[in-house]
Amino acid sequence: MFSDLFEKGTKASSDFFTGTVWVKMLVTDEDGIFDTQVYNVVFEPSSRTHWHSHPGGQILIVTRGKGFYQEKGKPARPLKPGDVVEIPPNVVHWHGAAPDEEFAHIGMSTRVHLGPTKWFGPVTDEEYKSAVEEK
Repeated sequence: MFSDLFEKGTKASSDFFTGTVWVKMLVTDEDGIFDTQVYNVVFEPSSRTHWHSHPGGQILIVTRGKGFYQEKGKPARPLKPGDVVEIPPNVVHWHGAAPDEEFAHIGMSTRVHLGPTKWFGPVTDEEYKSAVEEK
């Protein structure tokens, strides 16, 4: 599978994720040539990001499993391999795995010169349960 091309990477910090999540940076763009960062992210079942936004926007390409994407104040969207999510700048959202299945995506943070990801705290267990039970 596409996501299996990359090693799992490094375990992500609980400061920004709930559950066990692995991040493998593919393009760090430290020299600012592309103005984009690219990463492979693997979420164990029920794992998810905290609420966050990207000043320059973000693109997700789902490569494996079942997951969810939710913008603050909107219903969650189920995700499957092949789905692409275009997230406009400064939209507060979360994404992560279904309760019973691992989930992986390639993420791209665009226009990173506009600043780093902004974090707004965990998606509570109640918010997560409500979001995934709707689908």
